[in-house]
Amino acid sequence: MQAKHPGWRTAFLFVVLFAGVWSGPAFGNVDKRANSAVSPLPYPKALQPQVEFWTKIFATYSEYQVVIHDAVYLDKVYAVLDFRPLLKKHSKAKVRKLKAKRTKQELRKVRAALRKLHIHGAKGRTLSAREKKIRTLFKDVKERHKFRKAAAKKRLRAQSGIRERFRQSLRISGRYLPRMEKIFRQKGLPVVLTRLPLIESSFNIEAYSKVGAAGIWQFMPATGRLVRLTINHVVDERLDPLIATRAAADLLKANYDKLQTWPLAVTAYNHGRAGMARAVRKVGTRDIATIIRRYKSRTFGFASRNFYAELLAAIEVEKNSAKYFGPVKRDPLLRYDEVDLQHFVSLENLASAADTSTERLVALNPSFGPLIRNGKLHVPRGHRLRIPAGARKDFTRRYAALSPRAKADQQAAAFAFHKVRRGQTLGGIAQRYGTSARTLQRLNGLRSAHFIRIGQRLRVPLRGKGRRPAARSVQVARAASRDGTHIVRRGESLGKIARRYNTTVAALQRLNGIKNAALIPAGKKLRVSADSPDKGKARYVKHRVRRGQTLGSIARRYGTKVSILKRLNGVKNVKRLQIGQVLRIPTG
Repeated sequence: MQAKHPGWRTAFLFVVLFAGVWSGPAFGNVDKRANSAVSPLPYPKALQPQVEFWTKIFATYSEYQVVIHDAVYLDKVYAVLDFRPLLKKHSKAKVRKLKAKRTKQELRKVRAALRKLHIHGAKGRTLSAREKKIRTLFKDVKERHKFRKAAAKKRLRAQSGIRERFRQSLRISGRYLPRMEKIFRQKGLPVVLTRLPLIESSFNIEAYSKVGAAGIWQFMPATGRLVRLTINHVVDERLDPLIATRAAADLLKANYDKLQTWPLAVTAYNHGRAGMARAVRKVGTRDIATIIRRYKSRTFGFASRNFYAELLAAIEVEKNSAKYFGPVKRDPLLRYDEVDLQHFVSLENLASAADTSTERLVALNPSFGPLIRNGKLHVPRGHRLRIPAGARKDFTRRYAALSPRAKADQQAAAFAFHKVRRGQTLGGIAQRYGTSARTLQRLNGLRSAHFIRIGQRLRVPLRGKGRRPAARSVQVARAASRDGTHIVRRGESLGKIARRYNTTVAALQRLNGIKNAALIPAGKKLRVSADSPDKGKARYVKHRVRRGQTLGSIARRYGTKVSILKRLNGVKNVKRLQIGQVLRIPTG
């Protein structure tokens, strides 16, 4: 790459060094007075450098620009790397690789300069131009070993801009914000708090974090259940923007009641209510700026220290969006009717009754889990279903006309496989799926309910509510053998399974990648035919790619795998999906 373009660093890479160019506009409509009627959120003067920093990240810098800066003093900016000119000659994928490589190089150079300043002192005649500028940058910092501390791994950061994503999030927010604001008003909360999704998720309803937070409000499962969100294999209300907004309002109100200031309540949304209460006790103040400066905790990291400042910056950028982005046309408010379901009904039948597509129904009801979306489970009885606006009357008529078989009194029977994670118990897994530990023990041939291992795959019976007899579960499991697969039961050997399906042990080993025929755990799903399961009966739905979607998010939505979608659709590079591209999604 570099051999072909040896001069790319000098020809295409524009580097703006140091804080001399880091001057920003005066703050617009975020009121800096603590008791202002314009904004109930205090604006501590000590947080101004942080707010200015995040304002530029949100509104000025592109995703192809990287700011190299200090993590404590955010006004100490060492460099701004600009990779946008490279887009004229290279693909986005290649520019991203060059961006990662060049950023690492710049971090190493800045760290080396800081260490030299610490070791050799600040004698002007021995310093390079870079080192002299860093020395000037830290002239106002009065602390011992300031350069050594600034060179630490957690102090030296690289932050990409998100100007494009922030502008898009403002557009998408139009679908939900009016209703979100109404919810917050009804609960007596500051309406500006509805802007937290701008920094949490960019209003991406399919957002998932690496640690399992989901939806526009980025609820963790435990926190979501604490504020009465339903989170299970049938529905996940974290993914519904409006249901999750009610839960977020309750959480923020509880934070405020406990911590007594909005800066602390907002920070607690990221760091936890107990964590912020502990910070108040240790530091002896409720002043957010003092806590950020003085509170030391392993878990109170960069994200928590900057969370409130990011919100203030997001409010500033939104209120002055025309100044930063030009005209921003918001998406129209999402409109719909609602009906309460009296039965367990499939998504396909509900879409038919609403005279719409299953995709449209899922878009209106994003809390539906993969098993509802792929038709394995019904939409549960008692669910408040959203349907297209104006469709209630016709829906009621068509729903009444559905056959008795289409309107069940209980959830559809199905199996899922659960991968055991660290800290999980059989009892906890059983509770999650509405069954019993004893049933799971029987279904998976476990000798003891107390011994399951991380990574182990367990068969779990699925129903919307309640438990079902083990005998019925076994019947469903055996039915699976008719489609070319077999679930290993306790006491079965590979030889016995081979005889049952008129094949050989060697053939089963080859089909399933088994090295040791003596080691096949109960519950393992085996292919027993060279033909793929359901061959000739494959069923698919079509999905049109929307802005911001990835192959991973689409796979999660339909309960399938990225590798399957790649193979079915001939996708070679998962990062090159096109908006409007139509993908085939397996429903079986």
